[in-house]
Amino acid sequence: MSPTDEDHIEDTSAPLIEHLAELRTRLIRSAIAFILCVFVCFYVWNPIFNFLTTPICSALSERGQDCGLILIKLQEGFFVAIRISLMGGLALSFPVISYQLWRFVAPGLYRSEKSAFLPFLLASPFMFFAGAAFAFFIVIPLAFDFFLNFQQIGGGGELADDGVENVGDAGITFQGSVAEYLSLTITFILAFGLCFQLPVLLSLLGKAGLVSSVGLATVRKYAVVAILVVAGLVTPPDVFTQVILFVVVYGLYEVSIQIVKRIERRREARMRAEGTWFEDDEEDPEEDSEERAS
Repeated sequence: MSPTDEDHIEDTSAPLIEHLAELRTRLIRSAIAFILCVFVCFYVWNPIFNFLTTPICSALSERGQDCGLILIKLQEGFFVAIRISLMGGLALSFPVISYQLWRFVAPGLYRSEKSAFLPFLLASPFMFFAGAAFAFFIVIPLAFDFFLNFQQIGGGGELADDGVENVGDAGITFQGSVAEYLSLTITFILAFGLCFQLPVLLSLLGKAGLVSSVGLATVRKYAVVAILVVAGLVTPPDVFTQVILFVVVYGLYEVSIQIVKRIERRREARMRAEGTWFEDDEEDPEEDSEERAS
């Protein structure tokens, strides 16, 4: 191997080593931020848990019942505190983690790519927290109110006319496990938070030219089936919450089609101004049907 070949190999490997070192630095900073936030949340896990139990306590209070969850296992309370700390630590450190990710990716992007990618990076956490808030303040109270309707107040025995005491009805009262309640609440929050990422994902794909509004409108019936499957997998096994998630996600899908269509119009206007636009033979099926109807 000639000296020039060795120099070429060393020149090409140096940037890779620099990128790996940069990646390691960003990962270490993200991990430190996450660990610190976990310790902070572990210190205040009781107020966080009290906030998370607001929906069930409100529903029980309306029925004149005390808000009390039980520990089935001895170590259950400790693991609940750990789980709350991990979830809260991830939420608190997410801005730092996303910033470190952006600092790692941004140097490799052109200025136009940065301006196109940055809004989606900011919209993603916003839409996640919007979905989580929608689940916590709207869906979860409705779901818990629905579930608690299956309680039954037990009745005591009464003496009949012949002096024989009748057997009373069995009482069915909610005595929830702390771990089970927390798992159900987190499932709701994560399911709606992730599903609210749909407009961000489809808009980013539309910005990159990987999907089109015509294509999304064409596969609408398949999207309906996919949304039904997702709603059945990520929500508890009851039709009530599955219908709510389906309606919300399908509405977001229709919103995504309009957002992608707006992106396409802006791209067309810019390319027409630059003189690089070529007429596409593909037409919008909705617009074509409207023209035929008229």
